[in-house]
Amino acid sequence: MAVNGRLKQWAFQSEEEEAEGGNKSSAKARQPLTVRTVRFMLMANIDESDKRLTIPLAHGDPSAFPCFQTARAAEDAVVDAVRSAKFNGYSSSTGLLQARRAVAGHLSPDLPYELSPEDVYLTVGCTQAIEITLRTLQALRPGANILLPRPGYPYYEVCAGFIKLGVKHYNLVPERGWEVDLNMVESLADDNTMAIVLINPCNPCGNVFTSQHLKKVAELARKLGIMVIADEVYGHLVFGSNPFVPIGKFGSIAPVITLGSLSKRWIVPGWRLGWIVTSDPNGIFEETGIVKCLKKQFDIASDPATFTQGALPQILEKTNEEFFSKTNDLLRELSNLCYDRIQEIPCITCPHKPEGSMFVMAKLDVSLLDDIVDDMDFCLKLAKEESVIALPGVALGFKNWLRISFAISPSTLEDGLGRVKMFCQRHLKKP
Repeated sequence: MAVNGRLKQWAFQSEEEEAEGGNKSSAKARQPLTVRTVRFMLMANIDESDKRLTIPLAHGDPSAFPCFQTARAAEDAVVDAVRSAKFNGYSSSTGLLQARRAVAGHLSPDLPYELSPEDVYLTVGCTQAIEITLRTLQALRPGANILLPRPGYPYYEVCAGFIKLGVKHYNLVPERGWEVDLNMVESLADDNTMAIVLINPCNPCGNVFTSQHLKKVAELARKLGIMVIADEVYGHLVFGSNPFVPIGKFGSIAPVITLGSLSKRWIVPGWRLGWIVTSDPNGIFEETGIVKCLKKQFDIASDPATFTQGALPQILEKTNEEFFSKTNDLLRELSNLCYDRIQEIPCITCPHKPEGSMFVMAKLDVSLLDDIVDDMDFCLKLAKEESVIALPGVALGFKNWLRISFAISPSTLEDGLGRVKMFCQRHLKKP
């Protein structure tokens, strides 16, 4: 208690430290998990004496593999922007006008109305887009809550927790191709609910919502009087029967804030260039103060590197369709390989073949395993015994499931899933 007594004199002691009497481990244990946190935890469990390649099935960064490369047009655009010496200074807080105009022009063909540069705000990747959007909601209405998908991308909950924005979770239904449980959404919403978050194409499930289902989501949002936050960072990365349809198409039914970036479609997550777009032809965001509050958030936010903004018009205009087609063809090949190999693994089943993004969700039946407690235990032991990193579903709100990324080279994917199969066979209960 002497340590705690010493801490009492400092005004910057955290509420968690004070509540726990200075017990750091208890305070840390309550922190929400991020994908990065879990990956580092699993990496720390790798047996250093294992000289095999560590197989990364836990995250969506294909740029490390030569079979995934960005478009030459994108590389040339960045080089041209740097060499022009026109983009060495600061940009405006919401981004360069020509870059915002380019994003508006790039997204408008998929919508029944034209976006303007005033609808676009540039961000440091989609991560900052999430942060700024949630901060806007919290600033506008303290005590508000949002509806998040389960399973989902955990950064939303982490970010909401830091700013004390409430969250509730609605289910995605695996038996219906991971559709939104609309009845559950309606039952969860209350007077303090401001938004529903929808990730399409879906991380982590790999599904692509149909236009009909998206319209139903928009109609329900209108009925509930809430906005849609559409995370479309994997937009157009589709390779199944459902085409990508932005829910902004239904912005006249319910207002939409769309989040996106170059990271996934152009395979450049390290370039950190994203955007927030307001799809709101009826002007509801302007009338309710969302636009004003959103702009205020950018006054205290860092902005993307100016030369990447300067390169953006050329990137969007000159990247040809052949590049996108090749990427989607490769993802289709890898998703088929992943799905087929999962069918061969005892104790793991996949209810829905992936049609978009870079991921698939697979169900783990721990009752068939002799010494595995749950999905986290499975992934920790898999890392230690096979040097394979897979993401436990508990990190995504879905216990005893696994998220597997197939956006790696085909030979590496074969090797990784082969090791998972050997691991499961070794741990199966004996008859």
